[in-house]
Amino acid sequence: MRDMMNRRRFNTFLGAGMVSAAAGLKIGMGQAFAADGSFQRVKNSGVLRIGGVPDGAPYYKKSLTDGSWQGFYIDICKKLADDLRLELSVLETTWGNSVLDLQADKVDVFFGLNPTPERQKVIDFSVPVFNNAFSLVAKEGLEATSWEDVNKPEIRIAVDAGSSHDAAVTRHAPNATVVRLKNQSDATAALQSGRADAQCLVLVLGLSLRAKNPKIGKLIIPTPADYTTSNAGFRREDDQSWRQFVDGWIKANRASGFIKDAIIRNMQLVGVKQSDFPPGFDV
Repeated sequence: MRDMMNRRRFNTFLGAGMVSAAAGLKIGMGQAFAADGSFQRVKNSGVLRIGGVPDGAPYYKKSLTDGSWQGFYIDICKKLADDLRLELSVLETTWGNSVLDLQADKVDVFFGLNPTPERQKVIDFSVPVFNNAFSLVAKEGLEATSWEDVNKPEIRIAVDAGSSHDAAVTRHAPNATVVRLKNQSDATAALQSGRADAQCLVLVLGLSLRAKNPKIGKLIIPTPADYTTSNAGFRREDDQSWRQFVDGWIKANRASGFIKDAIIRNMQLVGVKQSDFPPGFDV
C-alpha cells in the first residue's frame, strides 16, 4: 500500500482549488473537506475501491490468464488513484449489480453508468465522463447523413427494446419503422439477415460491431448529433465531498485530453483503430 499524502501536500493539492497543468483548468472545491466527510473517508482508507466488469471491453476487461485488468475505465481509475496516492482495488462485478455494490458500500465509485431516472432515485452521479453519440450501422446502399433521411416508414431501424437506442430513434425518427427486439444481438441479427436497414447503437458499440464484422454496413452519426452520457455512480449520502472532488477531477481530465486518449487507446481491445473514429470525434 502506498504512503498517503502528507497533510501539507494534500492541502496544496485540494485546498481552495486544483490546477490541471495540462489544461490550465482551475477547479474550485468551494469549501474545505470535513474531517469525517466522504472524501476524507476514501483518503484515509488508502485504497480506491472500484467495480469492474470482466467481459466489459472496451470499458473493462479482465485477463483469464493472470487476472490483470484493462480497459479505458481501468486506465481512468488508475490515474484517479495515482493522483490521490491510493492503491486501486477492483471488485469483479456485473453491470446489473453495480448499483447494489454502491449501496452496499462494496465500492467507492463505479464508472460507466448512464444516469437513468430509475438509477437517480437510489444513487448519485458525477458529471459526464464522456458523451457517447448515437450512431447508425446502416446497410450498404442506404444513403443518409441526418435523422430526417431515415425518418420514413420504408426505413427499418433495429433497436434493443426499451434501451437508450430505442428512445433515440423514437425521438428523432418517429416515422421510421422501428424493429424492437429483445437485445442488441437480436437487433444485429436483424440487420445481418436483411430484416432491418440499420441498427442504432452508441458510437463505442457501433465501432466495435464494425470492427468485428466490417461487411455489416457503414457507420453514420446522424445530424443533429445526439448523445447519451457515461458517468460515475456513487453511494447516496449526505456529505457530497467525494462526488464533488471526482466531478472536478473528471472536468480537468476531459479538458487535458487524457480521457479522450484513454478511450481511443483502449478501443484496440475490440479491434478499433484510431483511424476508425469519425472525423471530429470528441468526448
